[in-house]
Amino acid sequence: MTYRTEKDSLGEKKVPAEAYYGIQTQRAVENYPISGYRAHPILIRAMGMIKKAAALANRELKLVEEKRAAAILQAAEEVMAGKLNDQFVVDVYQAGAGVSFHMNTNEVIANRAIEILGGQRGDYALCHPNDHVNFGQSTNDVIPTALRLAAILLFQELLPEMERLSRAFAKKGQEFDGILKSGRTHMQDAVPIRLGQEFAGYAVAVRRAYDEIRHAQDVLRELGIGGSAVGTGVNTHPRYQALVVQRLSEVSGQPLTPTKDMRWTMQSNLPLAVASSALRNYALELIRISNDLRLLASGPNTGFAEINLPALQPGSSIMPGKINPVIPELVAMVSFQAVGNDVATALAVQAGQLELNVMMPTMAWNVLHSTEILKNTTRQFSLACVEGITANKERCTRYAQSTVSLATALNPYIGYAKTAEIVKQAIKQGRPITEIALERKLLDPKQLQKILDPRRMTEPAPPLEEAKREAAANPTKRAAGKASKRRAPARKAKRKR
Repeated sequence: MTYRTEKDSLGEKKVPAEAYYGIQTQRAVENYPISGYRAHPILIRAMGMIKKAAALANRELKLVEEKRAAAILQAAEEVMAGKLNDQFVVDVYQAGAGVSFHMNTNEVIANRAIEILGGQRGDYALCHPNDHVNFGQSTNDVIPTALRLAAILLFQELLPEMERLSRAFAKKGQEFDGILKSGRTHMQDAVPIRLGQEFAGYAVAVRRAYDEIRHAQDVLRELGIGGSAVGTGVNTHPRYQALVVQRLSEVSGQPLTPTKDMRWTMQSNLPLAVASSALRNYALELIRISNDLRLLASGPNTGFAEINLPALQPGSSIMPGKINPVIPELVAMVSFQAVGNDVATALAVQAGQLELNVMMPTMAWNVLHSTEILKNTTRQFSLACVEGITANKERCTRYAQSTVSLATALNPYIGYAKTAEIVKQAIKQGRPITEIALERKLLDPKQLQKILDPRRMTEPAPPLEEAKREAAANPTKRAAGKASKRRAPARKAKRKR
């Protein structure tokens, strides 16, 4: 490998001759050999957009000459297109604020612009990373802007996958709507529910999480670009803030707005906390739903076995024929990671001091990493699992008819205490609720059959008034009969006297 020598305020250093990055990037490579992870491509793309928007604004304000600005614009567009992604070599874990990643961007664009202008890489007299590419900018306003924009762009890839998953659950809700099963609370038998109702609930849960992420996307649109070093706009033109946000909106195709207080957007990363927590909340829903599917599919002979998940691969190296719920397992594990990423993001968001929060690199990595893995996992959840689920109707029906919680429907007619007696007898004797209720002659058999219809119990239904009147009358009749028996011996005794 051949090298060129570059110089900065700390001295000289060799840089690979073919590299578009420069000395400050080289220092970062040497200083931070931490994870081997590099910036997410969407963050690199966002940085290219910001540099293009800044060059457009600076050219319009005549702060960077036309020829040099044109070269910067072309180089920035190549960064946006991903043509120079291999030149972004700084580890995601680096010095605070993201200075190294920012200078990596400035150097790559500068050296590509130098080539466009006919020079040799490293000839910064033609185009300087700081003086020209970074004119009117600071790491402190560029990196927060890039974070927000990158999250918006990646959310737009996640949201359609969430919409598809919600639709898949809703479709299964319709398909399974006629299948009765036992509900379960506290992992114990509960009143009947339709399998379709469970799946429709999952659809709504995903949709609500979708709404939260879409809201977070809107919160991210307020930008502090133009704040420069501490949010005061030092070294920027009075028109620069509004102009650069306008150009960035045009470049990115996103509706973006300049903040009314640039100090706030530099001090606070609340929008990133909102975005991260929205991802966490979606992950929590995914964990819950995936665990439900694992339970509902458990067995096939010794579990619930109410649904069948698609068989994707052999499930054991020793037990032939075993099939595991691999996609729900994957969904849970990925979601655990997203929850952990949110904890790291939350700690970073609260760690700002005074005019700047320097912990932005870890926010960038965790928020974008969570979005990426949730996006891909959501797609697989839809395609490889939910869309292929089938129901075991006979098993569901048997559970629906055998749950002792069917007795709950008797509460409005005979009261909680008497219903509890029926349940205890049913459990003790292993007999159906209906059989014991008929045996006790508490209600007319036809009315009892209607009251204990599992389908009727899966929707709101008014009490049967005639059954209520009959049940209310029964205790009176019994009490009158008992009183009559108590009075009869007294009358006999009187006659004897």
